[in-house]
Amino acid sequence: MRISDFDFELPEKLIAQEPATRRDASRLLVVNRASRTFTDAVFNQLPDFLRPSDLLVLNNTRVFPARLLGHRIRENEGGEKLVGAKVEVFLVQEVEPLIWETLVRPGKALHEGAKIEFANGQLSAEVLAWHAQGRRLIRFHCAGDFQATLDDIGRTPLPPYIKREAETRLDQERYQTVYASERGAIAAPTAGLHFTPQLLAHLTTQGIATTEITLHVGYGTFQPVKVERLEEHRVEAERFSISEPAAHQINQALNAQRRVIAVGTTTTRALESAARSQESEARSQESEVRCLESGVRNQESEETDLLNEFPSLPHSPMPRLAVSPVVLQSTDLFIYPGFEFRVLSGLITNFHLPRSSLLVLVSAFAGRELILAAYRHAVKNGYRFYSYGDAMLIL
Repeated sequence: MRISDFDFELPEKLIAQEPATRRDASRLLVVNRASRTFTDAVFNQLPDFLRPSDLLVLNNTRVFPARLLGHRIRENEGGEKLVGAKVEVFLVQEVEPLIWETLVRPGKALHEGAKIEFANGQLSAEVLAWHAQGRRLIRFHCAGDFQATLDDIGRTPLPPYIKREAETRLDQERYQTVYASERGAIAAPTAGLHFTPQLLAHLTTQGIATTEITLHVGYGTFQPVKVERLEEHRVEAERFSISEPAAHQINQALNAQRRVIAVGTTTTRALESAARSQESEARSQESEVRCLESGVRNQESEETDLLNEFPSLPHSPMPRLAVSPVVLQSTDLFIYPGFEFRVLSGLITNFHLPRSSLLVLVSAFAGRELILAAYRHAVKNGYRFYSYGDAMLIL
């Protein structure tokens, strides 16, 4: 399948630059896969489209201020510090304490050994090496606590299509879900931005359960697809965790044939990664059991006869474990059409970029033609796109 099959026309005016007045005042397009129909709604009407037995799975990762603005620093022959041009450093992934893989602008001037200073010396850094795709390995030097310093001087890592000279206090609040608790993301799981405490409470009163998992959204989620054949695309690994109580809730729902609805593509990737891992483990265990059974069948026949004298005890089937608890594993799972979903019955998601891996994932779940038709409906009816845009509920 080709990435060009996932292109569509999007007027620039529909790319949301600001969040909705209220989180749950965003519009909601409900897509029914069985009837192939669309319903226009508002996000605070979400409970009207769910069942009391449904389980919503939320990604509770918390965005940290990953953008740093500083200046190149040099020394003259006398050893005096000279403040040079402006530099922007975007933290991508921590390699070890105080050493990060980063994206920098401008990149060409920052060779190995280049030094940068932030916030008048509260934080400084040195370029250690160049990596692929224009990245730099940087070591930071901080007199105090590094994370606290980031909170003090760092900026919200807004996507590049939000064109704003400077972040606002509104961004600090709204580019974060209300249930964000586990620090580690460089981008928000945007499908969750529409929820309010009041809406979550209303879901509970309607008997709709929620549980939380964690996938720290990294650069891989938004990595552009640069190849034509989807099978050749590779997604950078991201870390995820599923607690024992969350795994128990998810497995209970699946065994009771209740719908499990992922809030976001990041939640989807974590759930389906865990399910594939559990399935692989189960196959390995099954193989071991078969080996043991083969050994038993080769035992002396009189032992078998002795066992056959006793009636079999009633057999109670064990509940199916689709998802096991996970503690900070990595996933590079790329979901595209043809993928077999093990966990999901529904998906809440925003509207994504043309030719993006996220649009491909949504198409894998609902079908390419149906999703592209839904996107055409959204464009025609003025829905707002991307991180601060409106939402879809796919059932």
